[in-house]
Amino acid sequence: MLCLRLTTLLVLVLGVSLGAAFPHNTLRKGCSLFKYKQVTFDEKKAVKKMQKEFRNIRQPGRNCDTGLLDRKWMSAHLSVPDRVVLVEAELNFTITMLQLSTHPGFTKMRQRPLAFLAQAREDLRGCVAPSHQPSGELSQWLQNLQVAMNMNTGCLEDYAVRHVFEVLEDLNCAALQEQCS
Repeated sequence: MLCLRLTTLLVLVLGVSLGAAFPHNTLRKGCSLFKYKQVTFDEKKAVKKMQKEFRNIRQPGRNCDTGLLDRKWMSAHLSVPDRVVLVEAELNFTITMLQLSTHPGFTKMRQRPLAFLAQAREDLRGCVAPSHQPSGELSQWLQNLQVAMNMNTGCLEDYAVRHVFEVLEDLNCAALQEQCS
């Protein structure tokens, strides 16, 4: 009887020890986001040019309320898998919005940022286990994003272009796989 109790205790201790040895807050094996730890100067410069061109062609007087997409939390406070889910959603949204404009000047200026964002989205695919359940705050934001997709596309496009650097920061934060600021 004593042997059975010791065996049960040993199995329990071993299970807890092994659980701690394999972190649950990491990305799937084979997922490398190393190149996004630092976005290059050229990529940032291309985004700035695109934003400037967008401001030049933007229709004045647009009354947009995109507060639904504003977050009261920082991506740095999310688990690593949640950060990746957040960035995937942001990239999908941003890429979709950037592809809407047909203005020739903007179409030319968006090419490099669009290619970079599309590559990042591709690199993120499969990094998080399909069984991962986003935290409550991230789930709420993802729901808000779905609701926002029914808003005026001009407003959404404006929001996406203005927030490209925030998406890049979140991508960097996901790539760090540790606390980031």
